[in-house]
Amino acid sequence: MNGPGPIAPALLAWFRQNARVLPFRQDPTPYHIWVSEIMLQQTRVAAALEHYRRFMAALPDIPALAACPDEELFKLWEGLGYYSRARNLKKAAQLVCTEYGGQLPASYEELQKLPGIGEYTAGAITSIAFGLPAPAVDGNVLRVFARLYNDESNIADPATKRLFTRRVTEQQPNDAPGPFNEALMELGALVCLPGGAPLCGQCPLAGQCLARAAGTQLELPVKTPPKPRRVQPVTVLVVRRENRCLLQQRPDTGLLAGLWQPFLFEEALDEGEALARLADLGLSVGTAPPRPLKAAKHIFSHVEWRMSGWEVTAEGDAPAGCVWATAEEAAGRYALPGAFKAYRPLLTGGR
Repeated sequence: MNGPGPIAPALLAWFRQNARVLPFRQDPTPYHIWVSEIMLQQTRVAAALEHYRRFMAALPDIPALAACPDEELFKLWEGLGYYSRARNLKKAAQLVCTEYGGQLPASYEELQKLPGIGEYTAGAITSIAFGLPAPAVDGNVLRVFARLYNDESNIADPATKRLFTRRVTEQQPNDAPGPFNEALMELGALVCLPGGAPLCGQCPLAGQCLARAAGTQLELPVKTPPKPRRVQPVTVLVVRRENRCLLQQRPDTGLLAGLWQPFLFEEALDEGEALARLADLGLSVGTAPPRPLKAAKHIFSHVEWRMSGWEVTAEGDAPAGCVWATAEEAAGRYALPGAFKAYRPLLTGGR
């Protein structure tokens, strides 16, 4: 397939004029690029920025991250979701401290040996932070190149990603690998948009884009439709005792591992069944009638939680794996995943 010709000159000129001012771009150390790229997986830039600033203020370097207690780390990550990213950051930081003297290795291959760092993140760190040639191919770049080359190959196919990675490598200038990779990401984020019409009138590569010339840009990229998510009913109980609420820690493995939540059952229960379950756990429900909670849902990558339940008062010791927490503790100490944002004000007093 014929290509669009060299794209770096026009792309880099556009990037110099249109690049967003972002804190990790202003100080692109290996640590800053690493943390920012992990945060931006599955998270929009606007949503990640305040988390990034707070994270860096608390954990300014790799040794600080390696030594951070899990509870504090999860609290810093609160609201970003996909908490396995935070766990892998800490595991990798500990390995970097023991194996690399506390500094990330300036090697595309060595970086990929660290937990949570795949080809894309390794390429971003290598090129942006160290200025060394390496491809960084994420969903934005796959979309841009599918349209540039008018390629109908399925971008979910590993062979397609390998082909596109070779094309990125061929196009990447050796004297500006980092700006080139950032420019491709920026173009995909701001102009060559997903899920709708690309802004071809604003694209510096419009004259070279084979899909635009063929009129097929809306049909690309081609990718496998996602599998339907499993729907999981969840019964939530906001259990109060005086000025405290019952928080429940999730198991160490699986979905939202180790994080805190309102007391719940991952099944559909009616009011009587839910209160009976509490009684079985040694919690005596008061005489005040339970108040229905508003229904809510949360979508994970593979499952959709549909939540409903009741706010109740109860007496008794906290069951195993639970604590009675004040609103201040729920807001400031315990990491509450975004899955429960509909109920967070009831647990934190609006904090």
